[in-house]
Amino acid sequence: MGAALSTDFTKRNEIAYRDLVVISAKLGEDASSDIQDWANRVAGLVDSAVTVDVYYDGDSNTYILRLAKAARVLVFRLSESQVSSSGRETECERTLQRKVKDLWNLI
Repeated sequence: MGAALSTDFTKRNEIAYRDLVVISAKLGEDASSDIQDWANRVAGLVDSAVTVDVYYDGDSNTYILRLAKAARVLVFRLSESQVSSSGRETECERTLQRKVKDLWNLI
């Protein structure tokens, strides 16, 4: 038949098919570690001193992201649909980058 499909677009636990990207193929608590790894990579590009912890809240189907830099902490949520819907990684990445910059402005 034809040549096998290339797996060059697959990176770690992220699934990418050209413009269709999800942060994690997993759902719920199982996705938390994938999202945390992704978030720390993205935040590290903006500010290497920022650390991100991710917790899953099953009652609201959201991921709680806790950004920390020294004594400053900022907490926000990403919905499960944002994280698991194809093509929304860019939106999540922009949100995270903006939150890292917001962390700089906390008094």
